[in-house]
Amino acid sequence: MGYGDLGCYGHPRAKTPVIDRLAKDGVRFTQHYSNGTECSPTRTALLTGRYQQRAGGLECAIGTGNVGRYDDAIRLAAERQLGLPAKQVVLPSALKRAGYACGVFGKWHLGYEPQFNPIEYGWDEFFGYMGGNVHYFNHRETSDLHVLFRGRLPVHAEGYMTHLITDHSIAFIERHKAKPFFLYVSHESPHFPFQGPKDAKKRVDKSNWMTPDADAYVAMLEDLDSEVGRVLAALKKHGLEKNTLVIFVSDNGGFAGAANMGLLNGAKSTTLEGGIRVPLIMRWPGQIRAGTTSHQVCATFDLTRSILNLADAKAPTNRLDGVDIVNHITARKPDFSRTLFWRGKRGERIWSAVRAGDLKYVRKTEGQTQEWLFDLSKDLGEKTNLTSKHPKDLARLKKLLAVWEKEVRPVR
Repeated sequence: MGYGDLGCYGHPRAKTPVIDRLAKDGVRFTQHYSNGTECSPTRTALLTGRYQQRAGGLECAIGTGNVGRYDDAIRLAAERQLGLPAKQVVLPSALKRAGYACGVFGKWHLGYEPQFNPIEYGWDEFFGYMGGNVHYFNHRETSDLHVLFRGRLPVHAEGYMTHLITDHSIAFIERHKAKPFFLYVSHESPHFPFQGPKDAKKRVDKSNWMTPDADAYVAMLEDLDSEVGRVLAALKKHGLEKNTLVIFVSDNGGFAGAANMGLLNGAKSTTLEGGIRVPLIMRWPGQIRAGTTSHQVCATFDLTRSILNLADAKAPTNRLDGVDIVNHITARKPDFSRTLFWRGKRGERIWSAVRAGDLKYVRKTEGQTQEWLFDLSKDLGEKTNLTSKHPKDLARLKKLLAVWEKEVRPVR
């Protein structure tokens, strides 16, 4: 889901009243970033609380059928080790030790091999698919590979994937309403293939799996909004609203041709703003002031540290890269400057970036190197390249990026 894909973020067509209400009842962030340009990298950052580059092999979405898409990932796939090692993960293991029941429902995409099944990480419950996307009605990947699981076992199910994910999430709430729980509702929507809930008869196969369809995309967004409403209704039904922090967030920017890119340049898989700036909304009645808009720069791994702190969960916090963004909001602290880094690899193409304050350096390498320097305070659409006008700033940010790349070398 891209930055402009909700009503409260300016989508011109999609009606998302439930999520818009969530923002009115809590805080909407305007400068939140996914740690990755694609899904597997960002999910790695969420579960480890660290830059995904440290994990090895996960700077790119894992390819359909467990395919590595750049050198390190190809090597790990050959060794049957392409995925996120459980020993690197702090969510949910630290939360379980703190007394929380932990469930994940929907998209996983952190490894196809049995050792990467969510149950091996300490999740109490899992229903979803191991890969990156599935047909919304037959629940198979483009290769016709069966990837739908309940726990460690493959299963078959009837229904629209978005609705199935919600069904299992609500059932989890029902089972664990009397004790602390951490629920990771990992919706596929609005990821391709572009199939709305009424598109059961629409032909979707390898030939058109990724073909943009803006109308279907809007239908998927609006249906997702309704499904978020079902989860919130379950919390309300059991009197859990005031004691539950709800976080709504996307794992990367929008898909070009389907998402509403709005003012942003670039799309998913790039380190331009359209590829990494995404929605983030939080609601926590009595703790987060309703109707808040935050311009604090933040990233996915900030959620990890925040969740661990809230649960008083013991974890090696000195090894986490993020900050407690929830405390920043609840304590109403003044916004502060951040320096954040990105790098995404696919084949010979590498997209990199560093944001330091309002300045952002972007580099794309694919045979030749292209470089950009932007001032996001004046140029959110990244239209004016300042590399020639500000050589000292360019050199400073390039040095920051080079130092970071040495510091986050993978452990395997």
